Amino acid sequence: MVFDMALKEIDISSFISKLTKIDHEYAAPVIDLIQARTKEPWKVVVATILSARTNDKTTAEVTTRLFKKIKSVSDFKKLSIEKIEKIIYPVGFYRNKAKYLSQLPDSLESRFDNVIPQTVEELVKLPGVGRKTANLVVAVGFDKHAICVDTHVHRIMNIWQYVDTKNPFETEMALREKLPKKHWKVVNHLLVAHGQSICRPVSPRCEDCVLNAECPKNGVTPRKSKTASKKKFTNSIKMISWNVNGIRAVEKKGFVDILKDLEADIFAVQETKAQKEQLSDDLINIDGYKSYWFSARKKGYSGVAVYSKGEPIDVHYGMGVEEFDNEGRVLTLEYDSFFLVNCYYPNAQHELKRMDYKQGFNAAVKKFCNSLKKKKTVVICGDYNVAHKAVDLKNPKTNEKNAGYSIEEREDMDRFIKAGYVDTFRMFNKEPDNYTWWSYRFNARAKNIGWRIDYFCVDSRSKSRVVSSEILPEIIGSNHCPIELRLV
Repeated sequence: MVFDMALKEIDISSFISKLTKIDHEYAAPVIDLIQARTKEPWKVVVATILSARTNDKTTAEVTTRLFKKIKSVSDFKKLSIEKIEKIIYPVGFYRNKAKYLSQLPDSLESRFDNVIPQTVEELVKLPGVGRKTANLVVAVGFDKHAICVDTHVHRIMNIWQYVDTKNPFETEMALREKLPKKHWKVVNHLLVAHGQSICRPVSPRCEDCVLNAECPKNGVTPRKSKTASKKKFTNSIKMISWNVNGIRAVEKKGFVDILKDLEADIFAVQETKAQKEQLSDDLINIDGYKSYWFSARKKGYSGVAVYSKGEPIDVHYGMGVEEFDNEGRVLTLEYDSFFLVNCYYPNAQHELKRMDYKQGFNAAVKKFCNSLKKKKTVVICGDYNVAHKAVDLKNPKTNEKNAGYSIEEREDMDRFIKAGYVDTFRMFNKEPDNYTWWSYRFNARAKNIGWRIDYFCVDSRSKSRVVSSEILPEIIGSNHCPIELRLV
């Protein structure tokens, strides 16, 4: 591997040392915790397979449950794939992972005489094990030198200009040549924690970073420091909007904990796919919040809800238009100084067969919001199901006739903005590669091949009340990620 001599030479040992000193502030990755509890490499292999595209809390719960039933790799032979699926649900892609675990005993027996191999080249021959997983097993399971490179490591090493690479594989190869071996085993753990908390893909907290003065910040747009503003942020209202793609499914992926951790004053969700009577008490009655639900008449379809710390003055269910209200798409909470309109806009669908319905809905929402903004500030959040501009999706050219980026939908969004509404995210961030939805196919989220179709908009007269507007891509559980707005 040849390195670009123009790269800024940072003191990599100093950078890693400074991150190590604050490492206690972050939660230990679940794989490290499993390794600390066991000396059995096969458990590390299984845990790393399960952990892909799954948050640590869910991985920990599932592995604990699984290892009570499975005492050795050969025990997987005793279970059907359906039984394994049931045990490991709700980890991401649990059906594929169940197949990998079912195949693991035979693969180990035929290739490695029932012994977990100790090299990356051998480990990648096991079902469900890629280079990232293999390196993690070598480092954590066998305490050997290996470099596990995920998107955080790849991204941050390029931000530091320590490497100049295009993908995680190139980064791994570059680091194998350049990074001192003493750092190999710790670099993934440190940079994942750093990437999730401080050096985030969107709105990185550079002002809070121990490396702020020395970091080259290659390609980084630091978020605007809130302390530098003249606004009094202590009185700001924090709002979150998230298309959860099934509230009962996301409950099993840690939704209640995510809601509590984000500490929002108002938490709006879309595509709940449930009637209130189908929900658990834990989901309806979250400490510190009162919840409001508006469901579609059709079970398992559409639906919106809002969790609120403060009690609203009034709640409006729907817009008074039966054809749209039947699908449970609009829920409005009125507060002292603003209306919160939580919307789940229709999908135009394949071949745009539902375009007329969507355009009718768009017009009804605009009319509804226009009536509200005469009285006070209006905040319209939710899944708009449209990428407004080319910058809002990865592949605009190939999607110009597809639902979500058709010219009709973009023109409707234009009309909405011209009617006196502001896309708050673009007030602060004009950059590409900021998305809120990714397909479950083709590893799209890991590659950041996505669309920005979730928005917080406000009426233009209230633009000055907006403190910040961000995307939170690090939070998983749905094919959408949450978005955040702060209002004063």
